[in-house]
Amino acid sequence: MTQSWQHCKNILIIRADNMGDLIMSTPAIRAIKETFSSKITVLTSSMAAGIVPSIPEIDDVIVFDLPWIKSNEAIASEEIFALVQQLKEKSFDAAVIFTVFSQNPLPAAMIAYMANIPLRLAYCRENPYALLTNWIPDKEPYTFIQHQVERDLQLVKSIDATTNDINLGLAVPEAINEVVENKLKYGGINPSKPWLIFHAGVSEKKREYPIEKWVEVAKNMTADNGFQILFTGSASEKQTCNELARLTGENAFCLAGIFSLQEFIALVKQARLVVSVNTGTVHIAAAVGTPVVVLYAQTNPQHKPWNVPLRVLEFGVDADSRSRNEVIQYLYKDVYKDSLPIPCADEIVAAITQLLEETSLEAHSSLNFKAI
Repeated sequence: MTQSWQHCKNILIIRADNMGDLIMSTPAIRAIKETFSSKITVLTSSMAAGIVPSIPEIDDVIVFDLPWIKSNEAIASEEIFALVQQLKEKSFDAAVIFTVFSQNPLPAAMIAYMANIPLRLAYCRENPYALLTNWIPDKEPYTFIQHQVERDLQLVKSIDATTNDINLGLAVPEAINEVVENKLKYGGINPSKPWLIFHAGVSEKKREYPIEKWVEVAKNMTADNGFQILFTGSASEKQTCNELARLTGENAFCLAGIFSLQEFIALVKQARLVVSVNTGTVHIAAAVGTPVVVLYAQTNPQHKPWNVPLRVLEFGVDADSRSRNEVIQYLYKDVYKDSLPIPCADEIVAAITQLLEETSLEAHSSLNFKAI
C-alpha cells in the first residue's frame, strides 16, 4: 500500500458533475472505503446530490455547483472562497478527483490545495507540480479509451485501493417497494402484468430520440407483445410523457414526476427491461441489474451501461450540436468518423425482444417487490 495514503481516514471525493457520473464512480469509491476504512465525503453538484442517499459507501456530502461544470447558475467568486473554508474546517486527510477524460482536474485540485488537504490524486495531461501529490498522466482518448468505471478504478489502484466488487451499486429502504407498488396501482397499472420502462427525457437536446419512433416501438410492445409501457421522466417532462402515452394508446402510462428518486430506483429494479436514451437512468438500471436497451447518442464512448445485459444502438449527433470541447472534437474526427443514422423502430423492437429472450426474467418480475 502506498505509505502516504495508508493512514487516511477522512477522504474527500470530488465528482462534481451529473448523477450518472457519480453512479459510475461507485466501484472506485468502494475500493477507497474498503482499503482505507475511511470516512467518505463527496463534493458533488446539485444535479447529482439526490443519488447520494442510495450509495452506501458515502458518509457525507457537500453540494456545490462548481463554475467549470455545466450549470444553470452563475457562481460568485466569494462562494468559492466559502467552499474552501468549509473544506478546511473538515480537516480532510486526502482528496481524490474523478474526471471524464475531456475535463481538466486542475481547478478542483486548486480548491483542494487551498483547503490544505495534504494528499491530492487525479488524472492530468500536464505536470501539475504542487497541485497534485499523486497523479496519472491522462492518455485518453488519444492513446486508448476505457470505460469510466475502469478509468476511476485505475486511478485509485495507483494508491493501492482495490475492491473485489466492481459492480455499480445503489440501495433503497425496503419500505419504498410498497410505496412504488401502490403508486403503480393508483396510476392504473397492473403490477401482476409485465411492464417495461421507456425513458425518453434527456438533459441535452442532442441526445433526443424522435417522439414518433418512441410511439412506434411502444405500440409494438403493447399490441404485439402484451407489455404495459411506463413512460418515465422528471416533472418538467410530464407533457412529453403524456403525449407519448396518449399516442401509444392502451396499456401505455405517463409516470413523469410521480416518483421520488429512491422510488424510481425501486421501479427500475422491478422492471423487466429499460429502454432509454444515454442519461442517468441507464446507469441506475446497471446499478440494480435491470437489462437495458440504450439509444446512445455519439457523445462519449466511456459511458455505456456497465456490467449489465444490454443492447447499445448508437446514432450520430448533428454537427451544429456537438461539443466545442477540443477533446470531444477529437472523438468526432477520429472515433466517430462514421456518423450513424438514428435507429429505426424495428431495430429497437428486435433489440428488446432479443434481450428479453436472453435474460432470466424472474428476478425482475413485478409480481414480487423485493427489497433492494
